[in-house]
Amino acid sequence: MDPTLARGADPGPLLDSQVLVTGGAGFIGSHLVDALAPVADVHVLDDCSTGRQTAVHGDATLTVGDITDHETLADAVAGTDYVFHLAAISSVPGAMADPPRALDVNVSATADLLDLATDAGARVVFASSAAVYGDPSSVPIGETDAKDPREPYGVSKLAGDHLVRGYADWKDLDTVALRLFNVYGPGQTGGVVPSFLEQVQRGEPLVVHGDGTQTRDFVHVDDVVRAMVAAARTDATGESFNVGTGDVTSIHELATVVRDAAPVTVDVVHDDPRPADVPESQADTTKARRDLEFEARTTVEDGVHALVERAIGPA
Repeated sequence: MDPTLARGADPGPLLDSQVLVTGGAGFIGSHLVDALAPVADVHVLDDCSTGRQTAVHGDATLTVGDITDHETLADAVAGTDYVFHLAAISSVPGAMADPPRALDVNVSATADLLDLATDAGARVVFASSAAVYGDPSSVPIGETDAKDPREPYGVSKLAGDHLVRGYADWKDLDTVALRLFNVYGPGQTGGVVPSFLEQVQRGEPLVVHGDGTQTRDFVHVDDVVRAMVAAARTDATGESFNVGTGDVTSIHELATVVRDAAPVTVDVVHDDPRPADVPESQADTTKARRDLEFEARTTVEDGVHALVERAIGPA
């Protein structure tokens, strides 16, 4: 949950507003709904294919439905002031397993949502991804750097990113895209951090794919929620912002942090590299600090230690 809203900070224009969160039963979405439900009238649209109904805040209204169904989406968007669009095929493996479905959900449904949001006069905050950059030629990565995704997930998110910016130009729709780097935190079920936690819980070695030198910008879900709220409040429109810490952690370093935080002794072992795995990723967060007044607060060490303690107890 976003601590600033939980502690009663001024929610600004979100107070008593009508808010739609697509994908609000999922990992990031449920944390966002937790933050918004105490101050706004929140409606969640999620097919619950990966999200959980029980994760949705009790004060929010949940519709279980598919965003690719026009009528379902139209009913959800009608009358809203803000749309946080998180529903997606949200992983590289998931998109590679079914590229047509990824394009349908991540691109076609996004275009439909933007049309409907234009009719409703709603502001749209779109959850884009650092995957739009592909394999960067250098880091840190700025928002204007080259975008060259080579796999279906990154391609679909880049198309959505372009649509969000385009609708701001074509139809004067208030939009912001947030390019999320490697998000982690409580409730996550996919990705390297949950994998390491599960391995520690079973007393198994931590499996690092590749040589472990690949680096990532790991950003805690609480910080991502703060960025999304900041994006809703800002006057900026048609803009994209990186959401990360600006720091990097190698996968081997991450495994070491998990191992050292655990109350059991486990080894770190290496396995084959994953397909489409980029060697490095790091956000240039200058624009978000300047225009959104957003800066991540949680270090990887603090965030991972809290997760390990939550999962299996202190070291």
